[in-house]
Amino acid sequence: MRDITLSELQRLEPATTEAADTLQMDQDTFRALYDRTARPLWVYLCRRTGDAQLADDLLQETYYRFLRMRATYESDSHRRNYLFRIASNLANDSHRRWHEQVELSDDHAPASHKDSDAAGRSQRRTDLARAMAQLKPRQRDALWLAYAEGSSHDEIARALGVKAASIKLILFRARRKLAALLRGERK
Repeated sequence: MRDITLSELQRLEPATTEAADTLQMDQDTFRALYDRTARPLWVYLCRRTGDAQLADDLLQETYYRFLRMRATYESDSHRRNYLFRIASNLANDSHRRWHEQVELSDDHAPASHKDSDAAGRSQRRTDLARAMAQLKPRQRDALWLAYAEGSSHDEIARALGVKAASIKLILFRARRKLAALLRGERK
C-alpha cells in the first residue's frame, strides 16, 4: 500500500465537499420531503402517463433532478411546486417521445387498425381518462393540480411555469373543452 501525500489529500478534499453540497439537504430532511410528496407526485405521473411503471421511472428521475439542482427554496410548498414542475416536464418529454414512436409505427399499420367501430368511439367520448388525454398537457396539468391535488392558483402557476393571472383562464378553457369532449362534441 502506498502512502498518500498531503497534496493528494488536499486535492481529494474539494471533491468530497462538492459531492456533499450537491444534495443540499440531509437524509432526514429529504426523507420527510419524500414521505410528504412521493405519493401525490406518483399518482399525478400515473394519471398523466397512464402507465404505473413509467410513473415509477419518472418519479425517480424527478427526485434525482430535484436533488441535483443547486436551487434554494423559500418554503416547503416551493419545493413541492418545483417537484411537480420537474415531473410535468418529464411527463411532457415522455409523451412527445411516445407520439413520435406511434407516428412512425402508424405509417405502416393497416387501415383497419386505424379505424375504430361506433361502439369504441362512443366509449371513448364518455371516458374521462380518454377525454383528459385529448386536452393539451398544460390544461391537463392545471386540472389535475387544481382538482385532484387541491393546489391554489399561485401553486399551479409556479408548478406550470406560467403567470398566476393566466391560471383562471387556463382552468376555464380546460373545463369547457373537457365538458365538450365528454358530451361527444369535437372541439
